[in-house]
Amino acid sequence: MGSAISLRQDFGGAALRLLARQTKDADQARRLLALASIYDGGSRAGAAKLGSVTAQIVRDWVERFNTHGPDGLINGKAPGGRSKLNVTQRHALAKIVERGPIPAIHGVVRWRRKDLVQWIFEEFRISMDETTVGRELKALGFAKLSARPRHYAQNELEADVFKKTSTPQWQKSGTASYRAPRSRSGGPTKQG
Repeated sequence: MGSAISLRQDFGGAALRLLARQTKDADQARRLLALASIYDGGSRAGAAKLGSVTAQIVRDWVERFNTHGPDGLINGKAPGGRSKLNVTQRHALAKIVERGPIPAIHGVVRWRRKDLVQWIFEEFRISMDETTVGRELKALGFAKLSARPRHYAQNELEADVFKKTSTPQWQKSGTASYRAPRSRSGGPTKQG
């Protein structure tokens, strides 16, 4: 059985508890409190129980804490997979999208993701999904545009007949408004 990795010496249990109170990240606070118990002489198994994790995860926390300090205990975003297109290929994709398709060459009058998937495969021999192409386009600063839906049997000339062109029936009131009658004493009148 190996020896436990020692914690860095520039912090202590009280300092970690103070940081745990100040943080807004609940996971970081839980990890800081578990490590504070180790600084105070507790066991790694006790810290694992306090953090509701296994001893191996506490060991990982210690390594992250020793390397990056308290900020190393914050959950980071996973890097995700590597992009299939390199920088040159992305520039070529951006250029062809900006230029637009040539119907005689590309066989389409506007680019769809499906068409760009085919173009990428023909140009670079890279197989991509339509969703991935959409993400690449969004990363390049392009937005998906769609035409407003229109019924196939809609007649634009007859649509003008149904547009509302009448004036409103209400009238704006004059400057003087109706005032309630008042008694001579200035108070409300008594009905009786």
